[in-house]
Amino acid sequence: MTDNPGSKPKILTGDMVVPFILVAMLFPLWGFANDVTNPLVKAFKDIFLISNAQSSMVQFAFYLGYGVMAIPGAIFIRSFSYKSGILLGLALYAVGASLFIPASMYQEFSYFLAALCVMTCGLALLEVTANPYILSMGHPDTATRRLNFAQAFNPVGSLTGMFVASSVILNQLQVEAFRSEQRLAHPEYDDMLPSVVDGHLTQALNDFAINDPVAHQAMQAADLVTVGGPYVVIAIIVAVLFFVYLFSRLPKTMTHDHPLTMRELKDTFSRLIRNNCYVEGVVTQAFYVGAQIMCWTFVIHYGMTTIGLTAAEAQGYNMIAMVTFLSSRFICTFLLGYFRPGQLLMLLACGGIALTLGVIFLQGFSGLYCLIGVSACMSLMFPTIYGIALKEMGDDASLASAGLVMAIVGGALMPPLQGSMIDAGPIIGDIPSVKTSFLLPLVCFVVIAIFGYRAHRVHNR
Repeated sequence: MTDNPGSKPKILTGDMVVPFILVAMLFPLWGFANDVTNPLVKAFKDIFLISNAQSSMVQFAFYLGYGVMAIPGAIFIRSFSYKSGILLGLALYAVGASLFIPASMYQEFSYFLAALCVMTCGLALLEVTANPYILSMGHPDTATRRLNFAQAFNPVGSLTGMFVASSVILNQLQVEAFRSEQRLAHPEYDDMLPSVVDGHLTQALNDFAINDPVAHQAMQAADLVTVGGPYVVIAIIVAVLFFVYLFSRLPKTMTHDHPLTMRELKDTFSRLIRNNCYVEGVVTQAFYVGAQIMCWTFVIHYGMTTIGLTAAEAQGYNMIAMVTFLSSRFICTFLLGYFRPGQLLMLLACGGIALTLGVIFLQGFSGLYCLIGVSACMSLMFPTIYGIALKEMGDDASLASAGLVMAIVGGALMPPLQGSMIDAGPIIGDIPSVKTSFLLPLVCFVVIAIFGYRAHRVHNR
């Protein structure tokens, strides 16, 4: 990983290895937050007795923070330093996670949404900082591979978040124990479609809340404490990391050493808007993040309503999808040494299209396996879109990255729309609505394939 005279540029030079490791350590932090939060969509639906569309507001609040903080965070970083962005991001992360304590005490759904939004303001700052910082740590020709390498550590946090969600949250929820008891009490459910059984179990929860409100509130309070526990722990861990980075020495890779002026800000945005590859990259990133969040959020709904799995069992398949994602990330990073980024992005998007059609039209576990396979196709997409859009940006990268991070708001907008499609009922014959709702990720992969083609055939020239 060091340069030799006359050789091709390497991913990292010797003096950047330690700074790279320190910054790469940040990537699992938002991976954990993303995937410990995804199962809360289903959990909050049962705990608060709300609709799929309402419970999807968890994802809206979570990803809204990216839309709110991306540009202010980039301006802050450009005016100060990458290290300042890391410290402020960690501080907001810890504060937001700590707010789960009062949210659990007051048992208000809106308080949880506010806590998630504050937390992701910190995540937005970390992503706005870490991604361009990694890109700047070496030769521009190896920037995309370097970012893919760093992003490969993100699924480590994701797998940890999924494990915590499955073993510490979903398996410990009293509402899940209630659903299991109802299944045992009604053996006739074994002969019904999973989607019908899910409706009966939801109705039983509603009846329990009406007939025995005191017991239901006690169950709700216990479950909300269970939900908040992992966030309190991560708040403590992030607070410790804040001091680790506070006393660490990180290199300055931006050439500017003065606060950003309004004229510079205006000129930078003007250059970015005229850059077609960048603008298309921002739009594509929004569709990619929407597809990723929909596929990972509603896999639990898919497993429960089309196959009859429990929430914990469905989350287990989500973990398999993440292992697939992680393995594919390393494989695809290797393949980038032989394929151009746009070319490989296009091929993987086409694979995503084919597998999503399987999710919609194949029955039973075959459709679920296709949904798991989609993760293999998604593994390369985020950092590759990022690297293509920011290639050779120089000091503009810190502000340009804000648009790409702000595009993560696609994860806020699309899951509620998919939840509404599930609530609306079947739209293609007798195919369950949870399956036909994956038409939305299908559209997203079509957009990504088009961008991959243009990056390879048009922008590359």
